[in-house]
Amino acid sequence: MEAGQYERDTPPRALVFGGSGQIGERLLAGLLAQGWQVSAVSRVPRAPAPGLVWRQGDLSGHWRDDGPFDAVFSCGPLDHFARWYQASDIAAPRVVAFGSTSVEVKGDSSEPAERDVAHRLRQAEATLFAAAHARGVAATVLRPTLVYGAGRDATLTAIARLARRAGLFVLPAGADGLRQPVHVQDLADAALQVLRHPATAGRAYALGGGERLGYAEMVRRVLASLQPPPRLLRVPAPLFRGALAAAHGIGRLRGMNTAALARMREPLVFDIAPAQRDFGYAPRPFNPTRDMFGL
Repeated sequence: MEAGQYERDTPPRALVFGGSGQIGERLLAGLLAQGWQVSAVSRVPRAPAPGLVWRQGDLSGHWRDDGPFDAVFSCGPLDHFARWYQASDIAAPRVVAFGSTSVEVKGDSSEPAERDVAHRLRQAEATLFAAAHARGVAATVLRPTLVYGAGRDATLTAIARLARRAGLFVLPAGADGLRQPVHVQDLADAALQVLRHPATAGRAYALGGGERLGYAEMVRRVLASLQPPPRLLRVPAPLFRGALAAAHGIGRLRGMNTAALARMREPLVFDIAPAQRDFGYAPRPFNPTRDMFGL
């Protein structure tokens, strides 16, 4: 569903939520490059651009736009979008929404908050697919894994910035579980690619990066992208847990809980073959540069 495929006098129209986010800003650029007319929803006023109009509002519905649209994209929280879509009367034959592989990873977490995240994602996917099916709309959910590339993610960018300040980064021994970091541009490209492939309707796809590598190797590559490269220090797991408890005690590293620590040892990789088969997904290998972490 590219701009050139529309045999009509007006260009295709897209409605985008989360357009100011790390994936959304790349998606907006891709849509505009293909000749779409885009309406993007933002809580704060933003300057328009050729082909792009910002509507001030949020998913509680406090905004208006003249429909219909050819596609609706959601690059923000899936649960909020699913509730909005279910209650809306928006007219669009195609919906593409980003979720997360956390729906598969955190369902059995030892942390109640993480189990709640997985439950909300699962419910949101079910709500979105049911509402779309009832309207005869083709909906697709994309589940990214470890996102990087815009300097706005909460994992790899956080590692890069902490390591640069300290001159080193500490990992527990055994933190070698496989990972698939995925670049934001590959995710934005995927959202556009699915539009051209009917087989993606009613399906959810895991979107990992083009390479599987151990957690420690992933961190080594992050550190190697910095100048000067910080040192990677690996310590016995009990010592790391003690340091983590001390950090929590002074209000640091709140996102690093015991469940996250345990996952460093686990292989968290996902099958991207369905995405490759159904819409030609072709993510890049993990070769980070410092600008990808906003440094």
